[in-house]
Amino acid sequence: MDFTFNESQKLFYDSVVKFAKKELCAHSVEREKKGEFFREGWDKCADFGLLALPVPKEYGGLGMDIFTCVLTMEGLGYACKDSGLLFAINSHVWTCIIPILHFGTEEQKKKYLPLMCKGKMIGGHAMTEPNAGSDAFSIRTTAVRQGDRYILNGTKIFISNAPIADLLIVFARSGTQKGFAGITAFIVEKETPGFSVGKPFEKMGLRTAPTGEVVLADCEVPAENRLGREGGGSALFHSEMEWERSCLFATHLGAMEAQLEACVKYAKQREQFGSAIGKFQAVSSMIADMKVRIELSKLILYKVAWMKSQGKRAPLESAIAKLYLSESFVQSSLDAIQIHGGYGYMAEFEIEKYLRDAVAGKIYSGTSEIQRNTIASWLGL
Repeated sequence: MDFTFNESQKLFYDSVVKFAKKELCAHSVEREKKGEFFREGWDKCADFGLLALPVPKEYGGLGMDIFTCVLTMEGLGYACKDSGLLFAINSHVWTCIIPILHFGTEEQKKKYLPLMCKGKMIGGHAMTEPNAGSDAFSIRTTAVRQGDRYILNGTKIFISNAPIADLLIVFARSGTQKGFAGITAFIVEKETPGFSVGKPFEKMGLRTAPTGEVVLADCEVPAENRLGREGGGSALFHSEMEWERSCLFATHLGAMEAQLEACVKYAKQREQFGSAIGKFQAVSSMIADMKVRIELSKLILYKVAWMKSQGKRAPLESAIAKLYLSESFVQSSLDAIQIHGGYGYMAEFEIEKYLRDAVAGKIYSGTSEIQRNTIASWLGL
């Protein structure tokens, strides 16, 4: 395994960091307080090509490999203070664009991918239901074939991008088989009869990433909008999760790097008892642990990227990466607050915001408990 980035990748990373610092950070505090989606920033990201990273050029993308995608997300996490915007971008790319790219028909790819790469259509996916969260394949939403269309009925909840989405990949039960075998995915556009979205939820963190409820009431979806084969929804879901658990959590890695820099700077400047607090072992040990988490996070994250670049599946490795990164980000955020003391707890210094944004990482894309179950199952337990 070789995790060395070439000169082209390094230059692109530098350009992403420069772009994010210049274009995506202004007024982020005000937007966060209002829970306001940064549409202007979204459009700028689209113009830069950030919504088109893994998509082949023939569909309007940049055709970049997964290593470059991971490095790009890491740069965005490092430089962009609007973590909600980054979460919306990740949902759009990894849970909607990637499934269409890998499982869609040629007609579906030509219809949706160019517009999604340009940011003209916003996407997401809808799996979670009020009674089906971690037990994802116990969903109750149904899809009944009637001629040249499917009739969908059900309710989805906590759906990222739902309030702003032009289309969602909706998972529904299309047959009598139980569990994963009876799940099918559909591309559902917002104008589809019977499709509606509730008001955005107010959240603890990631406040600028719109999240809402989706209701499907005799929603008529053309058969041509089925994504993949009937009953193939679980394969699609697991495939997209490997991408999400690597590329999305690369933004966590970048944020942890920015967090560490802020803590080192503060520990050198802040004096107590006649000495910089960084000289105290209690503080320096926390900072050392933050650095260890970052380096170990890189190793497992880059390993997942390497495996996928070799055409391999990485279900175990992506579960480990997701578990370790999400829990590391929470712990480092707690340490950052402790190091900054009272200043860390005050909203105006944006240290506590890391923690509010980090906590959700232990829940979305499969809870920490589910990742541990997955890891244990690969060990034969």
